[in-house]
Amino acid sequence: MIRRVSTEEVTKNMKEMCIEANHYLSMDMKEALSKAKETEKSPLGKKILNQLQENLQIAGEEMIPICQDTGMAVVFAEIGQDVHFEGRLLEEAINEGVRQGYTEGFLRKSVVGDPIIRENTKDNTPAVIHYNIVKGDKVKLTLAPKGFGSENMSRVFMLKPADGIEGVKEVILKAVQDAGPNACPPMVVGVGIGGTFEKCALLAKQALTRRVDESSPIPYVKELEQEMLKKINGSGIGPGGLGGSTTALAVNINTYPTHIAGLPVAVNICCHVNRHVVREL
Repeated sequence: MIRRVSTEEVTKNMKEMCIEANHYLSMDMKEALSKAKETEKSPLGKKILNQLQENLQIAGEEMIPICQDTGMAVVFAEIGQDVHFEGRLLEEAINEGVRQGYTEGFLRKSVVGDPIIRENTKDNTPAVIHYNIVKGDKVKLTLAPKGFGSENMSRVFMLKPADGIEGVKEVILKAVQDAGPNACPPMVVGVGIGGTFEKCALLAKQALTRRVDESSPIPYVKELEQEMLKKINGSGIGPGGLGGSTTALAVNINTYPTHIAGLPVAVNICCHVNRHVVREL
């Protein structure tokens, strides 16, 4: 049975999601920051975490963005195969929602239309959109505005199969150490393992949208997430990069089948706000 969905609904929801994501931290991130404040061992680190929570409270009460870098809009669209869209093209509808959200929400416009000419598009479009066709008649939209302080610290490593899981651990720690304070810690570390050059990067980006209080359902991956979080928090980078025991709030890892000759690994780092909003139409 075909379900008809108006692209006007997509635009409306995307507009609201842009404003929501940039003003209110998701509940899982709020809880993670509160927990970190209680367990942080460094007095300076604890002070910084208190300041971050104060910033979030002011942002929510006064409708001020939780970060001055309101990011480039990254959208994951899971579309049921029984859905038929009516109206303008879906991509146009998504970008119109981003345009309305960033202009009417008075959010910083950070997108340039050409990577070399660098003229600002003045409405934060276009978004980066990833489509996935799934079973059913629902549309699930996930918006993750990504600031580039942390995005610029992300890496892709093309390892050899012989490097194995120890090689994976080594490059995750290397990426975090190289990022240091530049990724605005405490950070969330998204990791993609497998696939191809571009697939592992997408896996890492998607990993950042998973709740930070949820572990991978794959036993060895769950263990790897826990081990990496412990080692990263033992690095001493700490909140704001000024030392402490809370460098990361979570390490989320996604995996995918890969070629016999390769072991691609991507590390996509996000700052302490790790913005993401999910809606189902």
